[in-house]
Amino acid sequence: MSTSQLRLLTKVARMYHEHGMRQPQIAEQLHISQPRVSRLLKQATALGIVRTTVITPAGVHAELEEEIERRFGLRDVVVADTGHSSPGEQSALKAIGAAAAVYLETTLTGGDRIGISSWSSTLLATVDAMRPRPNPVADQVVQVIGGVGSSTSQIYATRLADRLAILTGAKAIFLPAPGLATSSAAREVLVTDPHISDVMATYGSLTMLLAGLGSLEPSPLLMESGNAIADTDQDALRKLGAVGDICLRFFDEHGEVVKSALDERVLGIDTDTLRSIPRVVGIAGGTRKYTAIRAALRGGWLDVLVTDLDVARCLAVEPAP
Repeated sequence: MSTSQLRLLTKVARMYHEHGMRQPQIAEQLHISQPRVSRLLKQATALGIVRTTVITPAGVHAELEEEIERRFGLRDVVVADTGHSSPGEQSALKAIGAAAAVYLETTLTGGDRIGISSWSSTLLATVDAMRPRPNPVADQVVQVIGGVGSSTSQIYATRLADRLAILTGAKAIFLPAPGLATSSAAREVLVTDPHISDVMATYGSLTMLLAGLGSLEPSPLLMESGNAIADTDQDALRKLGAVGDICLRFFDEHGEVVKSALDERVLGIDTDTLRSIPRVVGIAGGTRKYTAIRAALRGGWLDVLVTDLDVARCLAVEPAP
């Protein structure tokens, strides 16, 4: 049995046996069915995880996850352990992607309308680690922001949404537009196109969002693709106190929205709609993203966080917002 599966068994067992939560409460909080909760509890007992106390298997960090949930008011936290892998961003990225894939395979039970942000290393790693499901587990996969970077990047962003739709048996809905228009006037022209406006009209009915978190320092992937945010825009955002973004909606170190001229050029989900989605899953890790992750948690942008062990340990000692 994989570490990710053991993690879920342990989490459910602790919630039921140590925290006194009822099975319907657990099912609602973790977004899984009640019969699955019952099966997991029985399996935890059969494996010896449940005795008089919950035995946490090696590589599972249940107490750490619960501490971060408590500090930041999150519904769920998944901590990916790189184990004996060599340290570095790539090993952490692979571990985060694998953990996020298991989380999605576990919690997608049908009916969700999933928004997905574009061109994120962690989202690419997640989709690469997912397995096709025999039956549909989602209704729609919707691209919530245009491709960021060169035209090639925009194609890759579309392929990312398409791949997730295939894996989940959902209908793919693409946003045929760049993530950033050249000007606010250009954006206003683009959003009058029904192919774009009709997609953007679906954002209000999303039940879930999968998002990477951006930092002001461009990721290696984004730099290779042709970073669409010019140096002048980055400088302006930095002066305004921005430290990170979700779907090009920027926030400061406290998680407060940073308004800039860039907002008027973004073709994608707006801040209010983004923050009204019932389940926003942030998938991000690594030292370079730590400040952005912490800020997103402080500002209440996320309901679920999938991250690596090093980031999680730092978050666990952060003062609660």
